[in-house]
Amino acid sequence: MADEDLSKLKIDKSVSPARMGRHRKLLYWVGALLVVVLTGFLYFQGVFSPAVQVEVFSVAKIYPSQAFTLLNASGYVVAQRKAAVASKVTGRLISLSVEEGSRVKKNEVIARMENEDALASRDQAEANLNVAHYNLEQVRAELQDATLSFNRYKDLLDKGFVAKADYDASEARYKKAIAAVAAAEAAVKANAAALQGAKVMIEYSLIRAPFDAVVLTKNADIGDIVTPIGASANAKAAVVTIADMSSLQVEADVSESNLRQIKVGQPCEIQLDALPDLRFRGVIHMIVPTADRSKATVMVKVRFIDNDQRILPEMSAKVAFLSRPTKPEEQKPLTALNPAALLTRNGKKAVFLIKGDQAVETPVTPGEQIGDMIEVLSGVNAGDKIVLKPLNKIKNGSKIKVLEK
Repeated sequence: MADEDLSKLKIDKSVSPARMGRHRKLLYWVGALLVVVLTGFLYFQGVFSPAVQVEVFSVAKIYPSQAFTLLNASGYVVAQRKAAVASKVTGRLISLSVEEGSRVKKNEVIARMENEDALASRDQAEANLNVAHYNLEQVRAELQDATLSFNRYKDLLDKGFVAKADYDASEARYKKAIAAVAAAEAAVKANAAALQGAKVMIEYSLIRAPFDAVVLTKNADIGDIVTPIGASANAKAAVVTIADMSSLQVEADVSESNLRQIKVGQPCEIQLDALPDLRFRGVIHMIVPTADRSKATVMVKVRFIDNDQRILPEMSAKVAFLSRPTKPEEQKPLTALNPAALLTRNGKKAVFLIKGDQAVETPVTPGEQIGDMIEVLSGVNAGDKIVLKPLNKIKNGSKIKVLEK
């Protein structure tokens, strides 16, 4: 058995070493050729090619009104009717029925102050008025009796049945009754006025909304001392601050040199920084007839045509002054891009859309020219980044590097 195992270990000399070397060289050449072919393929595919530095452009949403905008200005939304609601008398706040954001109607009670003294004064004035009415009824009855007696004595005197002294006494009583009625009527008026004054004092303790509005700030709480002067350190001058939302306007500063381009009644388009995707129709309400010498500007007030609850006072705004009103179909935003980013392939338009670190050729359907932009109907969406230049140095799938500005 051991001899058989040793016989198997004999070297087969039928395959020569030269032939084995030729096989190895052939394998080496085939492997090298495959590496060269693969490298060339990857190079032409842009894998090993250097990244091209490019400038990019973000596809944007624009409005057709940009094509007929004469002038742009910035400003703030301001309520033209605004009030710090306070009490006319000094007192302690015992009730507050509103908070920030509450909507109030004209003459609606929004707060109450302590008014026990005013209520007592009203009750006293009512009692005094009742006494005055009773006194008036009494003296009127006295006047009626004095009148009858006087007329009777007058007839008897003409017939000589009574003495002149009795007639004179009757006449004096009659005149006194007339005077008493006049005094009683005056007392009734005086007490009625006192009662009205007491009611006014009660009304002063009720703080009402002067117009339809929205509460902007709450300046006092229950238990605070409210006074119209606010001299005390702990006293509040105003309970709430309100604004009429229907009176909101944009107050924008326009350079003096551009005043010739605008006029009262001119159509405008308003964009709020808080709502960048919306445009609101507006019209010039007033050009304030004075200039700010430090800024060389004039304030222009632009009124909103359409009310929107999302519009709030003190929001920053941009105003575009238009040469004509916008049509209904021009009030919707359009997707647009820079015409310099377009290229032509086989008679069709395309752009290089940036995906990761590559530029992907993407066909698009262009629309109408809008100012210095061109509308795009399909192919890309707002916010997409596309290559602006250099278009002649890249191709589909090229690696790119965005230039930092």
